[in-house]
Amino acid sequence: MSSDLASPDAIVLRNVVKSFRKSTIRREYTTIKSELIRMLRGKRDVDGKSMIEALRGVDLVVPRGKTVGIIGRNGSGKSTLLKLISGIYTPTTGTIDIHGRISALLDLGAGFHPDFSGRENILINGIILGMTRAEVKARMEEIITFSELGDFIDEPVRTYSSGMYMRLAFSVATHVDPDILIIDEILAVGDEHFGKKSLAKMTEFKRAGKTIVIVTHDLGTLERWCDLGAWIDAGRIREFGPPAEVIKSYKRAVALAEERGMTMESPALASDGGALPSLAAPPAPPSPVELDSVGLLRRDGTVAEWVDTEDGVELCVGFTTRTPSPELGFGLELTRADGVVVYGTDTFVERVPFRAETPGSGAVRFVVDRLGLTAGRYAFTVTVRDAAGQVLQKREAACAFEVRSGVQDVGVTRPVHHWVVEGVGACVAPVRDVGS
Repeated sequence: MSSDLASPDAIVLRNVVKSFRKSTIRREYTTIKSELIRMLRGKRDVDGKSMIEALRGVDLVVPRGKTVGIIGRNGSGKSTLLKLISGIYTPTTGTIDIHGRISALLDLGAGFHPDFSGRENILINGIILGMTRAEVKARMEEIITFSELGDFIDEPVRTYSSGMYMRLAFSVATHVDPDILIIDEILAVGDEHFGKKSLAKMTEFKRAGKTIVIVTHDLGTLERWCDLGAWIDAGRIREFGPPAEVIKSYKRAVALAEERGMTMESPALASDGGALPSLAAPPAPPSPVELDSVGLLRRDGTVAEWVDTEDGVELCVGFTTRTPSPELGFGLELTRADGVVVYGTDTFVERVPFRAETPGSGAVRFVVDRLGLTAGRYAFTVTVRDAAGQVLQKREAACAFEVRSGVQDVGVTRPVHHWVVEGVGACVAPVRDVGS
């Protein structure tokens, strides 16, 4: 492992294999003599049949500053992968390079001594994670405050509930100034309040350019919150790339497995036959419409990579219809970088008629006279549906852009408004409209 912070990649795995020895209970009684005879005759399982390959030649590169979500069935090797990255396990073969200080939230309460108090465990874990005693003590009160454990911080952690364990573990892991944060979905045991607080802390990590790797079974979390997705199945990386594409492939394979009556548990413990089926299913019939281009333009027609909150913009969607389409609907969804949906609509909802009586090309323009968003990163997703609501084409986060504003207000939108000052101070400044 390396602490080279100049590398553009935070985590690099090359052809990593992790094997475990099976613990087999024989059906017949054995003695030392019988086992020695079996060994001498070469009948003992020394040829690899007694080994389980939890990971099978994994190649994975996590760029610095990105949030990567890992999905897969139970037993597919997700947790083993995180433990290898965290240094808990060593690979059987292959190499793992880590660039930067790493902090991990894996098994609940891992690394805590049950008879030590929360305060003592903070000190021990901070030192284990690479901090000096003075550094841990300097951040002690900040960690305790974030955990919200109050007087329980001086009680033995064996008296803690699972939620209290998680709060303490998360507080320590996120306050030791790591470059890389590893999370194995233990946040599910937290209450709603602390879950929101944890998400806000991880969002702060993202904005600070930290690298986050998280295992999740919530596909919505992967799509809304992660920059990249990795699907692991039967110990292998099946797909790595944009979250929407990874989720699409995963759902398709799961649906195909259910149709064939395949088991959905512990694929890594089985032979290759335990993996989800190949995605080489019969091709779907061609869509009657194709999205050729999606672009965001300013009022002057130039491409808008960033705009002011008071600017007007135009989302231009170019398309081609292959067959006559009695009725199509174009929809859009505007989301903020943290996954918050700012606005969504479509031509069906707004009763904008569209009929493609003959094949050909065209464009649909969504014109916004004044954007009115607060500063931040946003993106449009464009969807084409038929009259029955079936999705024909979709472009996820088709055009990301930045909104800049000279006003330090908060929230999502900046509505047109004005101030009225009456009585004392009414003549200090003229009344003016804001955001018009």
